[in-house]
Amino acid sequence: MPMDTGVTCWLMVSALLVMLMTPGVGLFYGGLVRKKNIISMIALSFVCLAVASMHWILIGYSLAFGTDVGGFIGNLDYLGLSGVSADAGPAGYPPMVFMIFQLFFAAVTVTIVTSAVAERIRLSSFIVFCLVWLTVVYCPIAHWAWGGGWAQQMGLIDFAGGTVVEICSGFSALALAIVIGKRAGFGDYSLEPQNIPIALLGAALLWFGWFGFNAGSALALNSSAVVAFVNTNSAAAAGALAWMFASWYKGKPSSLGMVSGAIAGMVAITPAAGFVTPLVAVLIGIVAGVLCYYMMLARISKNLDESLDAWAIHGMGGLWGTLATGIFAAAAIGGFSGLIEGNTSQFLVNTLGAFVALGYSFIVTWIIATGIDRIIGLRVTENEEYVGLDICQHGERAA
Repeated sequence: MPMDTGVTCWLMVSALLVMLMTPGVGLFYGGLVRKKNIISMIALSFVCLAVASMHWILIGYSLAFGTDVGGFIGNLDYLGLSGVSADAGPAGYPPMVFMIFQLFFAAVTVTIVTSAVAERIRLSSFIVFCLVWLTVVYCPIAHWAWGGGWAQQMGLIDFAGGTVVEICSGFSALALAIVIGKRAGFGDYSLEPQNIPIALLGAALLWFGWFGFNAGSALALNSSAVVAFVNTNSAAAAGALAWMFASWYKGKPSSLGMVSGAIAGMVAITPAAGFVTPLVAVLIGIVAGVLCYYMMLARISKNLDESLDAWAIHGMGGLWGTLATGIFAAAAIGGFSGLIEGNTSQFLVNTLGAFVALGYSFIVTWIIATGIDRIIGLRVTENEEYVGLDICQHGERAA
């Protein structure tokens, strides 16, 4: 069929917005670490983008979106992008545009996981981890939910990645943090962020890019894309205010808290973006802001160094959002009814999909990280950690 230039253009713009989220995560995380590790954290985001790009073109896209094999993984029909056309497909846009759109999802997901290894990961070990993790964790879960796998066959609805991106990255980060261990001095002295303005800039890029992340996932220029666009901003604003007021009750409303709440709101609305009303999006964002704030406090109370709170924000926010999708989905908005409209099975399927993704991502990531640690080692040496990764891993120093 003829190419729908409007939809194709929208998907390409959305892909650019999602691409921007990867360095956005890098800046957000970079601002949260000590000065001697800022370059390292930002550089990891570019490493993720480059490695994920090569992996996705060679095998990743085929594993995620190839013809289903047993409900678990795709086959290798699209190996090296074989058969992925730049001409218009049945939906009016080229399959190659969809491929690059999904490539940037994979890149930002593995970038979120770097939260777990801030200030102590060997670059070479992380590259190995990235390749293995994309192959055996991200691609299977993407196939389950979006590529025709068992969860999609059962009826899981996940508009833009509550399971694929958020639960997957958050609980993978938790497992990786447990394996790699705490930063030197964690709990003994202050490890305060050294560049909050950079972190705020990164959060702003995430808020901006998330419109392409969610609205672009409609894969069309239609009412679903419009609703997702509005819901993204609504949940972000609600989450920012909810985290701010929750933290204000205990102290002062920090700027980092506000933007963390906005990210939590966007995480939670991601699976529901095209399935609920804007007022429900506000409710989802409010719950996410409060929930993720208290999950962060719980993580701190347990003396767990999941350094930059991917688990508290992405993992727990994504879990809440996926369950909320099964509760609040409205047929008049996205064609699916949730628990509120009497569709118990939708809630049960989303619950099953969420917890299987949770368990799989945590367990398999733990196995991958443990194997790499025993074979080549995950951490830099104690002296290198003291000097900082900017110098010991990159030979550079922030001004």
